[in-house]
Amino acid sequence: MNIPQSSFPRFVIIGGGFGGIAMAKKLRNKDAQVVLLDKHNYHNFQPLLYQVSTGGLEPDSIAYPIRKVLQGYPNFYFRLANVEEIDTKGKRVLTNIGDISYDYLILATGSETNFFGNKGIETMGMAMKTIPQSLNLRSLILENFEQALLTDDLHERDALMNFVIVGGGPTGVELAGALAEIKKGILPKDYPDLDTRRAQINLVQAGDRLLPAMSEVASRKAEQFLEGLGVNVWKNIRVAEYDGKRVTTNTNTIFDTYTLVWAAGVQAVGIKGLDAKEILCRGNRLKVNQFHQVEGFEEIFAIGDVAQMESEEFPNGHPMMAQPAIQQGRNLGENLVRLLDEKPMKPFKYKDKGSMATVGRNKAVVDLPKFKFQGVFAWFVWMFVHLYFLIGFRNRVVVFINWVYNYVRFDREARLIIRPFKKQNRVDRRGLMQD
Repeated sequence: MNIPQSSFPRFVIIGGGFGGIAMAKKLRNKDAQVVLLDKHNYHNFQPLLYQVSTGGLEPDSIAYPIRKVLQGYPNFYFRLANVEEIDTKGKRVLTNIGDISYDYLILATGSETNFFGNKGIETMGMAMKTIPQSLNLRSLILENFEQALLTDDLHERDALMNFVIVGGGPTGVELAGALAEIKKGILPKDYPDLDTRRAQINLVQAGDRLLPAMSEVASRKAEQFLEGLGVNVWKNIRVAEYDGKRVTTNTNTIFDTYTLVWAAGVQAVGIKGLDAKEILCRGNRLKVNQFHQVEGFEEIFAIGDVAQMESEEFPNGHPMMAQPAIQQGRNLGENLVRLLDEKPMKPFKYKDKGSMATVGRNKAVVDLPKFKFQGVFAWFVWMFVHLYFLIGFRNRVVVFINWVYNYVRFDREARLIIRPFKKQNRVDRRGLMQD
């Protein structure tokens, strides 16, 4: 990798997400060599991916170059690499561009979509965890409406204009709200020769309420907001299979759609070499102690979605969200500095700052530790928080201007098919199979 030798201890960080970036910043100007590995050269602000999928934002407004984030940091090195295996005995990281040794290893690999072993849904459905996936979804949505213009078959047209979103968490709720606003304010203008009133947005939740991690008040209000926007909310229904056009469930309910978005679960991104059963927990997460050390390894740490730190308050680990990752990254960074100074590390204590979700224009729900509120004020709070945590002044300005423009004009001008989306083995419009 052409990383120079150094008298300083080498810290190798795998992953440039919220946790990895927060931790790396704490090692600035310290007597340490820091090497950050990631398969992308940018940090991705995942909470706003749904706005890329629905044409509200361009991808470069929620992404930021990792090299620029840590620009000017002495003894810092970034390499674009896919990590293939961890050699824990030799203390080496094996990648597609070569191997690198470490004194301390920090895993911040994040999470990926969990299809729970359903290969049909994994093959034919759409995920929305990365920028390329969000662009694929955007292209698919727009292509389906273009195709709907060309068919005389009413059932086929309805299937092209119908959407099924599986998962009633923040991602599913926010995506459903955004699609409902597109149906109401944009599609009639873009497709005046198409009866877009027939388009259906279906949100399917296996549990008995939406936003299960939030308060019941927030769940009820979010459902009311969605139904007011015309979204069909289906609860206590589990999706069983999807063949590219038909969605079957554990009930008699069936959906005909060419667009199924899977937002029903995530799992940690695992790495070969750290996959022993005794350290793996539910969702492929790694068991760590209160100092973020992976069980059985003093020099290997894990933070964010990949780490499961069990406690009385969080028996299944902390939520797989941005805030725990950021706080863990900062805590670990401070602990590693203490380690360099030969001081004892401090245990991690998560400070729950609340959770929130937006449902659409002037509609959001916010749960803070001492206050819970919904509606217009919650929507403004949601916007402020997301702007604050975006990396880069330009990104904040661009997103803010886009939001103001979209609000005033009730428009989403990034609805562009930059690259046509072709899914492997996708059922085509004539029922044939395509490679």
